[in-house]
Amino acid sequence: MLAALWAIPALAQRTDIVVGLVLEPPHLDPTAGAAAAIDEVGYANIFEGLTRFGPDGAILPALARSWDISEDGLTYTFHLHEGVSFHDGTPFTANDVAFSFTRAMAEDSVNAQKGLFEPIASVEAADDLTAVVTLDYPYGNLPFNLAWGDAVIVSSQTAQTNTTSPVGTGPFRFVRWTQGDSIVIERNPDYWGEPARLERATFRFIDDPSAAFAAMMAEDVDTFPIYPAPETLAILDADPRFVAVIGSTEGETILAMNNRRAPLDNILVRQAITHAIDRQALIEGAMFGYGTPIGTHFAPHHPAYVDLTGLSAYDPDRSRALLEEAGVGPITLALALPPPPTYARRGGELIAAQLRAVGIDTRIVNMEWSQWLEQVFSGKDFDLTVISHTEPMDIEIYGREDYYFGYGAPQFQAIMEELNLSVDPDRRTELLQAAQRDIAENYVNAYLFQLAKTAIQHVDIEGLWANAPTQATDLTAVYWR
Repeated sequence: MLAALWAIPALAQRTDIVVGLVLEPPHLDPTAGAAAAIDEVGYANIFEGLTRFGPDGAILPALARSWDISEDGLTYTFHLHEGVSFHDGTPFTANDVAFSFTRAMAEDSVNAQKGLFEPIASVEAADDLTAVVTLDYPYGNLPFNLAWGDAVIVSSQTAQTNTTSPVGTGPFRFVRWTQGDSIVIERNPDYWGEPARLERATFRFIDDPSAAFAAMMAEDVDTFPIYPAPETLAILDADPRFVAVIGSTEGETILAMNNRRAPLDNILVRQAITHAIDRQALIEGAMFGYGTPIGTHFAPHHPAYVDLTGLSAYDPDRSRALLEEAGVGPITLALALPPPPTYARRGGELIAAQLRAVGIDTRIVNMEWSQWLEQVFSGKDFDLTVISHTEPMDIEIYGREDYYFGYGAPQFQAIMEELNLSVDPDRRTELLQAAQRDIAENYVNAYLFQLAKTAIQHVDIEGLWANAPTQATDLTAVYWR
């Protein structure tokens, strides 16, 4: 008797992915906004810079295949990849580098990180594949600065419409944005480098913790790079379909204080606020244990980190004494809370209760992201706000007099100036530590915790970043096994 052998076809490997994001970006141009959600969609996927961050935080070549530095440290010559085109077919050349940096440096620039370009005197195209950047002073950190999303290269032909129809050089190109729901990108068939293995990616915006859990359980979403419901993370991790990946981020979560505005212009009041906050209770209550206490604006995983949590240890009696010493009387402060449901909204409620316990009343103002950016970040119209700064190594923001919390002290600026000129590793560590001590000892803000990267993903997904050296959902090496 003959037996018929029936071949069972193997299941086709998936080539699409649905990524859950907590926040919807206000727009899609990384060079024109501070919202982390912009980079979470576009960084390395749609847009590229001369350099980029790798998954371990290393600075890697991107549109620049290599670069040379002059002996005096004042000239960087970037050698660009050939055969690169923007998604609309326009060839990429050194002229685009000159345009992008000149635009970012312009007086009317809306780039949220103009300080990245501060050392640059000029940018010129020596030829189509050679961009020459001349500096006002030696600055060894330029490749690091140019890896930020704010320094991606854009085309003069499409720069004005990148907010709604982004055109970059990356391995994915923009397809559509359904406001309030999702953004879709697809593989760029003409990509100059290693092509993406995914054909399509959909970013879905789900800020409600219960909805995020339901979406994962129903497999409507394949991964949340930062899962908004840490209270149910263990439940999903126990499900054989999923795996939780806990990593580190560059996200210093702080209670920012408006140093320009009374009574917060009084260091005693700021110090009192820091001593009123129980960091560990905040981490347990808002983040369900995920987070590392910090005492300054610096990532604990960095070799130069100094543990300064003792300067602002939880001590409500000390807080009350400082308020009495300050002689400011009854205090009521507005507490602006952006949309993130865990560290901001839930954390803000806990902070308000802790401040109330020492005699500081707060008026909570829940804000949408666009309102927070306009009123708090740009308008500087706030008393207190809870925010996570997810940009890498961004302690230099404390030297900017026009930054939203308004510090910019001369002694801090002097530290930063020497740091920018120093190439000796030991001296740079000393200066970074001095900067950390300065802002902690002056109680510029209340430093809460380093945001953990609490990801959940389908077990068959490979290539997602475990850590977050920058604010990105890099899909360039992601695939299904």
